[in-house]
Amino acid sequence: MTEYRSDLLRLLSSRGYIHQLTDPEGLDRLATDHIVPGYIGFDPTAPSLHVGSLVQIMMLRRMQQAGHKPIVLMGGGTGKIGDPSFKDEARKMLTLDTLKDNIAGIRTVFERFLTFGDGPTDAIMLDNADWLDKLEYIPFLRDIGKHFSVNRMLSFDSVKLRMDREQSLSFLEFNYMILQAYDFLELSRRARCRLQMGGSDQWGNIVNGVELARRADGAEVYGLTTPLITTADGGKMGKTMAGAVWLNEAQLPTYDYWQFWRNTHDADVGRFLRLFTDLPLAEIARLEALEGAEINDAKVILANLATAMCRGEQAAADAAETARRTFEEGGAAEGLPQLKVDGGRIPIVVALTVMGFAASNGEARRKIAEGAVRLNDIAIKDAAYEIVLDQDGPVKLSLGKKKHGLLTAG
Repeated sequence: MTEYRSDLLRLLSSRGYIHQLTDPEGLDRLATDHIVPGYIGFDPTAPSLHVGSLVQIMMLRRMQQAGHKPIVLMGGGTGKIGDPSFKDEARKMLTLDTLKDNIAGIRTVFERFLTFGDGPTDAIMLDNADWLDKLEYIPFLRDIGKHFSVNRMLSFDSVKLRMDREQSLSFLEFNYMILQAYDFLELSRRARCRLQMGGSDQWGNIVNGVELARRADGAEVYGLTTPLITTADGGKMGKTMAGAVWLNEAQLPTYDYWQFWRNTHDADVGRFLRLFTDLPLAEIARLEALEGAEINDAKVILANLATAMCRGEQAAADAAETARRTFEEGGAAEGLPQLKVDGGRIPIVVALTVMGFAASNGEARRKIAEGAVRLNDIAIKDAAYEIVLDQDGPVKLSLGKKKHGLLTAG
């Protein structure tokens, strides 16, 4: 592991956030002697970010913890185009009202992770629509376009992926990397921003921004990317059979969020504690050394801390108590995900898929045949079984030991 002088890079390195740096020595010197404003961009393509964005959010949190200034850049401008990086096809165009609503929803999450204000290390949130919407095409081509080589842009992996697959890459999307580079230049001018961070898929875009700031203004700026975060089984972080793990409660109940962390693979516990909690490294080392059933204690700690940070301490405590009552007492605890059934009747196969416990009816039938499905803790072996509900109370539907939900008559 590289030895850094600055608290910022020591913190990021020790917790596993650093994949690539444009100039490690230069950034280390700057961060040792000065407050470094650094930014990450987020395109508001949905009303909430999901767990796949959490590493980037935590990077901004680490910046603030190390005495530097986080800048959250919302892509109200670039979000109208969509980042083509490593996408198979163009993104759906969003209306201005949708973008505005999405930004409002996303901001609520950042307010839990960062301290916003006017102080030297307080976080700020900006919107690149403030400058991109005002650009004039000919001056932009003259002043900015001259710094970009199409030959080099075509060499970036994010573009080559689409080209190699003979999938359409519109001129609109091709411009995205220029606009992202221009964001860095604008932030350098407006907020004295000196660092852009992002996932490993953003390396080409970040390098463009670093080079543009140097060529246009002679500014010394830096880029840093994080490693691609995958789970121990090779899956993409934040993606489950039931869909994305959203950070906002409006998109995902807190109990489900808590359960996502509780279900972490044994091999991922230590890494996720370093990345997604503020737990001291010495305590993390102790927890990840646990073996057998004891590793479950570390998973509960991970779930509690990660949920408290995102949803609040009371919400995390309620989710943990719901899990305790469900698993230890076998009860149908309040706080489990719920499904209201119109008419009070639903095939068990349909209930399993609607609740997100199975990805398809076929998978639901297989789980039933395996004896993994229970109603009120009674195994159901008939895939044609129809659940009949009344007004007396909910029925608990379970798949295995970890997935539980309540069905009620609508």
